[in-house]
Amino acid sequence: MKVIVTGSSGMLAGDLIPELEQSGIDVVRYDLPVYDITNYERSSKQIHSDSPSMIINCAAYTAVDKAETESQKAYAVNRDGAKNLAVICNKSGIPLIHISTDYVFDGRTSQPYRETDKTNPLNVYGKSKWEGEEAVRSALPEHLILRTAWLYGVHGSNFAKTILQLAREKEVLRIVNDQFGCPTWTGDLAYAIKDIIHALDKISDNKLWGTYHVCATGKTTWYGFACAIFDEARNHEKLSVREVIPITSKEYPQSANRPPMSALDTGKLTQTFAIHPLKWQEGLKRMLECYYGEN
Repeated sequence: MKVIVTGSSGMLAGDLIPELEQSGIDVVRYDLPVYDITNYERSSKQIHSDSPSMIINCAAYTAVDKAETESQKAYAVNRDGAKNLAVICNKSGIPLIHISTDYVFDGRTSQPYRETDKTNPLNVYGKSKWEGEEAVRSALPEHLILRTAWLYGVHGSNFAKTILQLAREKEVLRIVNDQFGCPTWTGDLAYAIKDIIHALDKISDNKLWGTYHVCATGKTTWYGFACAIFDEARNHEKLSVREVIPITSKEYPQSANRPPMSALDTGKLTQTFAIHPLKWQEGLKRMLECYYGEN
């Protein structure tokens, strides 16, 4: 099987590509500046030349706050780029796995979101990702949209690595404690995507296509996540931080509004593919073991 992975130099792809290759999948890497999913003609020509069995779209504009002032860039990648891939896949008979986000929801709930719950994104990033989802649904029946949440990992820039660096430099940190979500290790998401691909390869069933939530189980706040990071990291290194102060979102103003609760329910994923994501605490432990070179 040959699979194209777009956004191949990104955080998720850094774990996904090795996972796929180790399972016997031939991976073709697509990323800027050579491959640009916002350019339909060039993308169509290249994909036709490579003739893959499937495309996994990990390419995304993910700068949530910058998107408020760079909306054109966000929509170009997250909506138009996704549409281009879906149209190309439809013409070529290729299925598409498209990665989306918990930020398509507004967070006005107390329960983890299911795939059928109403969306209402609060910021440009979330809106552009939602419109990308809709573009994929409209253009290509053979698709999987995988919504994930609060991604972090060894590769790329992310909350876990940033907060660790701050903990080395500062004695006191103030972290938001009124936004709830599911911190998801890219390694666990990559493993789930690999299992999904192999399941699709073995089972021909149109009922499998659609939208799934794929993230860690359980929920916490950014404050709770940070404290857990520090607790685990102290098993590997000495940190300067001695006090972590919980604050409200109003005390840490940002350009883009965030949903106060964006945890996702993964029941459909488990029921359909028999995939059981890690608890977020276990994912964190495994990520830090990789980060510190123990695995």
